[in-house]
Amino acid sequence: MARKPGSKSEFVMFDVVYEDGAMRSNRRVPKEILGGVEGDEPAHAFLESQDQEIAKVSGRPMAPIKIVRRS
Repeated sequence: MARKPGSKSEFVMFDVVYEDGAMRSNRRVPKEILGGVEGDEPAHAFLESQDQEIAKVSGRPMAPIKIVRRS
């Protein structure tokens, strides 16, 4: 029997709103770092570290993250 698509996804999708008003949708966060007592809090740190890497490569700083919520 075939499985439903997406039922065993390795990632959780998040929308990110930045302090300058910009929004990025469907940012992927590994499911394994979420849950437990912290809930979705580890996603914020993970996305910040991704933004730092992107800024380093692009040479343009990213605005600080204001809100992180599941898509």
